[in-house]
Amino acid sequence: MDRTQILLIGLPIFLFCSDIFNLFTIPSPPPKPTHHPSIHPIPQPQSRSHFQQPLEFPLQKQSGIGLNGVGVTVNIDFCTSCSYKGTAVTVKNMLESVFPGITVILANYPPPLPKRILSKVVPVAQFGIVAIIAAGEQIFPRLGMTPPAFYYSLRANRFRSIASTWLLGNFLQSFLQSSGAFEVYCNGDLIFSKLKENRFPGEIELKELVSRRLGNTRYGNGIEGVVWP
Repeated sequence: MDRTQILLIGLPIFLFCSDIFNLFTIPSPPPKPTHHPSIHPIPQPQSRSHFQQPLEFPLQKQSGIGLNGVGVTVNIDFCTSCSYKGTAVTVKNMLESVFPGITVILANYPPPLPKRILSKVVPVAQFGIVAIIAAGEQIFPRLGMTPPAFYYSLRANRFRSIASTWLLGNFLQSFLQSSGAFEVYCNGDLIFSKLKENRFPGEIELKELVSRRLGNTRYGNGIEGVVWP
């Protein structure tokens, strides 16, 4: 046997023997130290009366914010297609935190009737134009019609014509379905209208309007930046 084979055989035997030797020569754990009572006295438990004393906290003065809104219903009608939902949810959370018990209802404010009718017509015309561009050669002969001149220009660039028709139709449909409204009603009475003011209501302004409906003018005195007459 050469040296390499002797090393490969002897190394595992040496490790095995060392493990057995360590197994029977493990030192015993040291004894636990003993504490003399005179050096380390044991603390005595405190009396229960010390823990049963009530804790005293300073009283906080209540402010005018947080009026009772029980029985008050605020309706927020907004344009859903105008991406006003986030603003409406923010206003809803604000009113519910300032006026506990208030009921805030969110709803869509639909566009006028003519715009709603046209918004239903646009998709039909959109799909009709796309079908004519894609299969006009079979549609016009079956209808007994001669293809108009604009059909050949649309057919020459079918992909661009279909994409333009699709994008233009979606834009018109979104425009016709939008009302741009953000109307706030308190117990059925209109207190703010974006259609009239052409802007969104401010936070302090909306708090003041709802507070006046509650009949408590003390609320406005507790808000910075509100001036009452």
